[in-house]
Amino acid sequence: MVSRLPAAMDVVTDPRSLLHRVALGFPEQPARLAAILDGLRASGRVPREPGAHPAAKTLVERVHGADYAARFRAAVERGDGVFDSADNPLVPSTWDAAWGAAEATLHAADAALSGRPAFAAVRPPGHHAERQTAMGFCYFNNAALAAERMREQGAARVAIFDFDVHHGNGTQHIFEQRADVFYASTHQYPFYPGTGAAGERGRGEGLGATLNVPLPAGCGDAEYAEAIAGIVIPALAAFAPDALILSAGFDAWQADPLGGMRVSAEGFGQWGRWLGELARNTCGGRLLAVLEGGYDIGAVPLLVEAFLGGAEAGL
Repeated sequence: MVSRLPAAMDVVTDPRSLLHRVALGFPEQPARLAAILDGLRASGRVPREPGAHPAAKTLVERVHGADYAARFRAAVERGDGVFDSADNPLVPSTWDAAWGAAEATLHAADAALSGRPAFAAVRPPGHHAERQTAMGFCYFNNAALAAERMREQGAARVAIFDFDVHHGNGTQHIFEQRADVFYASTHQYPFYPGTGAAGERGRGEGLGATLNVPLPAGCGDAEYAEAIAGIVIPALAAFAPDALILSAGFDAWQADPLGGMRVSAEGFGQWGRWLGELARNTCGGRLLAVLEGGYDIGAVPLLVEAFLGGAEAGL
């Protein structure tokens, strides 16, 4: 019998993602991505930087609207201190950083759709960005952009699983009235941003295509295993997606300064294996992970490596 070799994740990033340098003390710093990239290189992975993506403008305007993009850019050019809320600070490089994150994510989506699983190592994160509102450190919704790209490129059904410790309100609301994009989330609840109750199941044609599994503070590997293996993965498998997107937040880590959960590095590795297996069995390995939160800079490179290694083993 010939053994199956683990799949190698294509790591995609953009140097512009490091340009959003806000005041020291703010949790979402370029150092978190720099540490992840250093860890990936140390493990033998070579992130690629493909640069501009030809569909970025069209997709940003489809997901957020041309008026939102124009309002965001104008706020940066005017030198506004924040955009929409105090947790979205602006510096002169914020527009370029958010655009670089979006374009790298779209390149990673193309790789995943072609059959090479990919990880978009980008910031600012995206899952709190609503269609017309920036919030929660997020300006463009990278996962939503990736889902739209995959849909237009032929994936009839796309599933998104968000395991950040915070509920991805933006992603849910962007797709909650659609049946072609399934959104599932595990998250601490009640917690920021206040959404993600179990009763939120979508609306209209999208009723039933949203799955929220809220968890109380203090949950660790065992509780997450029940939620992910017992509830989320069967639901994703039943949806039978043509591609799987993961909003990969690492702030459920037991020592994350912004979370209240107790997940271990081994836990993240197990999630990766389960989700890699799911992608292999349901959608031919078309798997995209997009970096969201994770604010323990000393630990997050190890958590990312554990997760990617697990996903590769599962694929």
